[in-house]
Amino acid sequence: QVALVESGGGLVQAGGSLRLSCAASGRSFATVHMGWFRQAPGKEREFVAAIGNAWSGVAPSYADSVKGRFTISRDNAKNTVYLQMSDLKPEDTAVYYCAADGSLNLVRTSPGYWGQGTQVTVSS
Repeated sequence: QVALVESGGGLVQAGGSLRLSCAASGRSFATVHMGWFRQAPGKEREFVAAIGNAWSGVAPSYADSVKGRFTISRDNAKNTVYLQMSDLKPEDTAVYYCAADGSLNLVRTSPGYWGQGTQVTVSS
């Protein structure tokens, strides 16, 4: 029983930055692993980034296409996960989804909970 609500999508020029937010319901946010995915027209939904729960002790993971440009973080006191996107490129244009799961492996492949998605468009 996890509800995810996203915000922060929009139109950005190439080379610019944008931060997405995803707020989770309930009081168990610190126990779940969180992730971000994206889906462009005509393509399958793909993994972007993941961060473990408050006790995971492992570093966040990223897709090769965004490593060095995107940063995932979380504020457990605010029940919120963020995706800071920098040096944006037109190929980053997609619908971005936040996700959650009790398993760190599953949150990177087939999460049990999804947000509604938010559009990010990068112009050239």
